Amino acid sequence: MAQIFHRSTNTLSRVSLFGALAFVALSLWGLAVVNRSPYVTRQHVTRQQPVQFSHKHHVAELGIDCRYCHTAVEDAAYAGIPPTATCMNCHAQIWTDAPILEPIRASYRTDTAIEWIKVHDLPDFVYFDHSIHVAKGIGCASCHGRVDQMNQVWQESTLQMQWCLDCHRHPERHVRPRDRIYDFEWAPADQATRGPELLAAYDVHTRTDCSTCHR
Repeated sequence: MAQIFHRSTNTLSRVSLFGALAFVALSLWGLAVVNRSPYVTRQHVTRQQPVQFSHKHHVAELGIDCRYCHTAVEDAAYAGIPPTATCMNCHAQIWTDAPILEPIRASYRTDTAIEWIKVHDLPDFVYFDHSIHVAKGIGCASCHGRVDQMNQVWQESTLQMQWCLDCHRHPERHVRPRDRIYDFEWAPADQATRGPELLAAYDVHTRTDCSTCHR
């Protein structure tokens, strides 16, 4: 019987098969790269806020403690956004006519909350409790980065599950003394030794089961 297909067809078949596999692999790799990029995670992207509040000025330059504004961080899952009255504690006396602060004054006059744009916005299916992390020695900078150096706050970390698991699997790398929770400049002298000691002192257990965050 005469040969129907040319011998080169075998080569073309092999090239097509391996080419298809390579295309699928590259496509999956590309999707993974995009999924971890700032385009998706919003990492290092600043938000245009109603008032351009500078954490660098208030935290680093004026020395205002995180808890002055985020009053619920030690007691509740949500750290809390300060009411306008908190801003007016100072700005009823300083910068009282500054145009940039007119939205603050208008909010206070009308008793209408300012609609701040949330920067660290976890999906609805993720449960995160600020209070337990603070109680177990995790500092603000571990998740939020050097907020004290940000004029406009951005999301420092990806907030993706892999990032959370890296910390949950190795909490000894991140725990710190409780009196250093809000100290952005703190750096451990010997975290390899101090970390495990603090884990024992805080009774921290490695938790990576799904129900810890997904409830």
